[in-house]
Amino acid sequence: MTKLTRDESSFRLNSLQDLTKFIIPQFSNYPLLSQKAADLLLFTNIVKLIYNKGHLTENGLQQIINLRASMNLGLSDLQKSKFPNFNPVARPIISST
Repeated sequence: MTKLTRDESSFRLNSLQDLTKFIIPQFSNYPLLSQKAADLLLFTNIVKLIYNKGHLTENGLQQIINLRASMNLGLSDLQKSKFPNFNPVARPIISST
């Protein structure tokens, strides 16, 4: 483990419940002000699918891949090769005004 300075903090997640109880609500209370907010919305949808066991079905897993394809830099080459029928979802537009 690395030593933290006064300007750093660390938070360890141990479960999906940690995401739904702590992390996602934190960003609801203190929203991101850039296009990263779109990634958070997509990520939140993925967490909801997993929480509701959607990842255990072929359709649910495909929904997760499609959401992931719209986040950050999209899918990696390996992910694209494993899920060639992905269809990125529309990325939410975040207004900065």
